[in-house]
Amino acid sequence: MENTIESMATRRIAPRPCPAAASLQVLGEKWTLLAIREMGYGVHRFEQITRFTGASRDILADRLRKLEDAGVVERRQYSVHPPRFEYHLTPAGQEARPILLALAQWGEKWVLDSATPTFTHTCGSALDARMTCRHCGEEVTRDSLRVRPEPRPEPRPEPA
Repeated sequence: MENTIESMATRRIAPRPCPAAASLQVLGEKWTLLAIREMGYGVHRFEQITRFTGASRDILADRLRKLEDAGVVERRQYSVHPPRFEYHLTPAGQEARPILLALAQWGEKWVLDSATPTFTHTCGSALDARMTCRHCGEEVTRDSLRVRPEPRPEPRPEPA
């Protein structure tokens, strides 16, 4: 059987390892993504992130701690007395930014009824983000994806 996206539906029914599910454990919450959005815009101070996201202080503090523990955000002290910190995206956090652009583009098309600010590229055109293969440059579509076989568990040695 060819490893197409359709073949995923015919596999045995059991929980499968999934990088999307693992990513959602870290990023899959509204306030988390909105905090990353703000840091991507250059907003780094806790009070500003709170105001621009609408998150409560308690929720935002919890999400920022989890992002820091996951290596997505780093704290940088900017005041000693009183101690104050800024929050900056790590390389892992920077790599999450295209996820937000894709969500924004999807939301503009399928969710929002009113006009919102639109991202433009430096070429001047409205952003129309597409996923392309870094190797060949072709657009990634459902039909162009193939699935690597799932690793089979190692057989356990028989007890002696």
